[in-house]
Amino acid sequence: MFQDESSSVTSSPLQVFSMMSLSPNLGSPYPWLRELKSEERGLYLIHLLLTCANHVATGSLENANIALEQISQLASPDGDTMQRMAAYFTEALADRILKAWPGLHKALNSTRITLLSEEVLVRKLFFEMFPFLKVAFVLTNQAIIEAMEGEKMVHIIDLNAAEPAQWIALIQALSARPEGPPHMRITGIHQQKEVLDQMAHRLTEEAEKLDIPFQFNPIVSKLENLDIEKLRVKTGEALAICSVLQLHSLLASDDEHFRKKSPLAMKNLNGIHLQRALQMNQNTLGELLEKDMVNGYSPSPDSASSSPLSSTASVKVDSFLNALWGLSPKLMVVTEQDSNHNGSTLMERLLESLHSYAALFDCLESTVSRASLERLKVEKMLFGEEIKNIIACEGAERKERHEKLEKWMQRLDLAGFGNVPLSYYGMLQARRLLQGYNCDGYKMKEENGCVVICWQDRPLFSVSAWRCRK
Repeated sequence: MFQDESSSVTSSPLQVFSMMSLSPNLGSPYPWLRELKSEERGLYLIHLLLTCANHVATGSLENANIALEQISQLASPDGDTMQRMAAYFTEALADRILKAWPGLHKALNSTRITLLSEEVLVRKLFFEMFPFLKVAFVLTNQAIIEAMEGEKMVHIIDLNAAEPAQWIALIQALSARPEGPPHMRITGIHQQKEVLDQMAHRLTEEAEKLDIPFQFNPIVSKLENLDIEKLRVKTGEALAICSVLQLHSLLASDDEHFRKKSPLAMKNLNGIHLQRALQMNQNTLGELLEKDMVNGYSPSPDSASSSPLSSTASVKVDSFLNALWGLSPKLMVVTEQDSNHNGSTLMERLLESLHSYAALFDCLESTVSRASLERLKVEKMLFGEEIKNIIACEGAERKERHEKLEKWMQRLDLAGFGNVPLSYYGMLQARRLLQGYNCDGYKMKEENGCVVICWQDRPLFSVSAWRCRK
């Protein structure tokens, strides 16, 4: 911990830095910055990121620029966990500053090309490099198999039909049923037609090979624009709905509605969380990223509950869930990021996302070489873009509104869904899959019949199953 200025004649660079204000008059501490050990450097980066975010939030752009310059001496997209993560948080803070000048921001991004095919590729890399979605698919499929026992016509609606591996495994499992396979129909929703075409080809091929009656119904649409009528649920079908990392994006439209109605409330909330964050600057990296309690600020499931934007009520999500309830699904399985990144202020989101992304970057540090190009792509094109969206964007543009399992349980309950505990056999399969990774960091815990997948003790993803309560 840092010492008081009067308690020691000789101070380490770390102690000296903690007493500095970021001012151009102090001269450059850069030469000794490069000599810091990994732990000290990590602490510095957190301190600088919080200080920089403070300046960004209060509009002190000159001081924000000085902080960004100092961070650039330490952060690196190919360094250790904290260096890599800091590089993307720095980019996000800089992007937020640039948004104050829309013309400049547009000019700098005018030639940027974002290919949907690249997004699909990087999500496939995420699927392959981490066990999170594989565990979610195993739990989802087992829940569907159990719910559809004895059913002759099964209809599955996939709200993000991008990964055929899940449904290939389900087709194979249903083909081995003692009573014989059902007639199976999958409705896949995705904004890119090519992804749905590939999905249709792979699944039809597998179904023909196993002689299962199968039909694929593609719907090219963003989730927020989905026409429920196009889902075409037929009488006599047993319906299952699968949502993987989709529902949180629907929270954006409610934020935009609130911001237009009450801009003053947004401004006042920002000041509250700035003061909380500034109390954190004197903590060690271990305290900051490995413990939940940091000088009176605790990132908790309900830490944003006082915020009007992060309350459970959400017009768009509620209306969407009500529409799904109206389809009378026999089962709905929801996988979401188990994090609180939907706070109303920059500082609140920064603090919460530092914890979550530190865990995700640490997963890769522990399991993949630093020189891996695939690792760099996932960090830059997936995590980096998510961080930028959480930190730099506001209103309808901010889509990455991850929330905790408790909030989704409340929403689904209010929409008329009842929780279905995930089965012992499903959890056994998922645990075996995690053990196959030969990495002690990946953990799984049960919460109220749902599953939370963790890195060490940090919850990262949740899986929950639901049925219609009539």
